[in-house]
Amino acid sequence: MQTLFDVQPAFPPGFSYHPDFITEQEESDLCAKIQGIELNNMIFQGFEAKRKTASFGYDYSFDKRKVSKGKEIPQIFDFLIEKVARHLSIKPLVFEELLITEYPPGSVINWHRDAPPFDIIAGISLLSDCVFRLRPHEKAKQNRSNIISFPVRRRSLYIISGEARSEWQHSIAPVKETRYSVTLRTLRDKLTG
Repeated sequence: MQTLFDVQPAFPPGFSYHPDFITEQEESDLCAKIQGIELNNMIFQGFEAKRKTASFGYDYSFDKRKVSKGKEIPQIFDFLIEKVARHLSIKPLVFEELLITEYPPGSVINWHRDAPPFDIIAGISLLSDCVFRLRPHEKAKQNRSNIISFPVRRRSLYIISGEARSEWQHSIAPVKETRYSVTLRTLRDKLTG
């Protein structure tokens, strides 16, 4: 019997969704590793968000609108980076940022596009499911009929690149249970890595 999770909407070019990208054991191992990392309250444009994060590789300053070198990406995430890179047929070193986010119940991500210096975005969902939404970036096209809303299961991977990256925004509806995500990003000028 087909469920809502089995039916994928027509995504914009450059967006793809891959359920069951990692195994239950890989998810369990990742969650254990994340619980050993210090996560800090996210401050965005002077406001404290409900979610907590830890960033590695390159960091983007929303105040300065610049990217700078941050803490080294821990080797404990090498297997995940390599797995995503293989899936995309790119070199693992092309991923220059790894962001861990913890979403407590009720937390959201409002409509946005990721920071301009980043290009390909790969998100891995852990611990619980969420509702992911996409809409055109152009204000004239923003209406309810143009919102693509769909469930993203735990252990899945989504990729945002190309037109989906430049011409679309994304958001996450309030989560019902604690959720982790690991987001990998490439830098625009380093795709030949």
